[in-house]
Amino acid sequence: MESRCGFSSLMKKASLAGAFFMSAIWLAPAQAFCPSPGGLPTAQVREVVDGDTLRLQDGRSVRMLGINTPEIGRKGRPTEPFADAARKRLQALVDASDGRVGLMVGQQGRDHYGRTLAHVFGANGNSFEAQLLAEGLGYLVVVAPNVELADCQQQAERVARQSHLGVWRQSPVITVDRLSQSGFALISGRVSAIERNRGGIWIELGPDAVLHVPPKLQGAFASSFLDGLEGRQVVARGWVIDRSRRGGLKAGQARWMLPLTAPAMLERAD
Repeated sequence: MESRCGFSSLMKKASLAGAFFMSAIWLAPAQAFCPSPGGLPTAQVREVVDGDTLRLQDGRSVRMLGINTPEIGRKGRPTEPFADAARKRLQALVDASDGRVGLMVGQQGRDHYGRTLAHVFGANGNSFEAQLLAEGLGYLVVVAPNVELADCQQQAERVARQSHLGVWRQSPVITVDRLSQSGFALISGRVSAIERNRGGIWIELGPDAVLHVPPKLQGAFASSFLDGLEGRQVVARGWVIDRSRRGGLKAGQARWMLPLTAPAMLERAD
């Protein structure tokens, strides 16, 4: 949800998307990515909060796994492009399922906000996250250990990327030297150095940014993950942290840090 970086160029064009854009993507051929495994518990939806969050009749809030949709404006912040489209599309999917959804709760079942972390399916067995990703209404995000559907969700996102739908109408990727604020972003840079220590794995993208694999998540990364990575151009996605706001930087530290939560959050670009 907290996607702010890389959208500024789209803000001026957001109003042009309108009903024409929404009708065009909603009529796009649907592909059954990530079908339901069946036998899932179901729940009644009370409210669609935004493009990746539901509130259930039983009081639970559900954060959908595998997707991050643009942010709806709150507390004076502007609504990001395609945020309303994502919320309306999710509402349409819920309505088409008569308001009842299947839930596949993740291995880690709650986040630090107390929300239930789950994959959500309609009455026809189709994945809501995959549908939104295939229509370009959000970005793939994978956080270990909830990686069960990462491969098929990645395939769904690829459809939108190849067709330049939604958030992929223009490239959302920004170079690390253009970072100016924290938040969700897709960033690109060339790997200048890699270091392993007790703090995890540190993948430096020049002097401006570093990718960090925390020790508790290193088990999700194969031993070959770093092979041949140094010197390569990469694109990473996730929530960028401005370390200058945490009491200042030590000499030689990069200002921007992006924690890598799963291998799917890093692509080799060359």
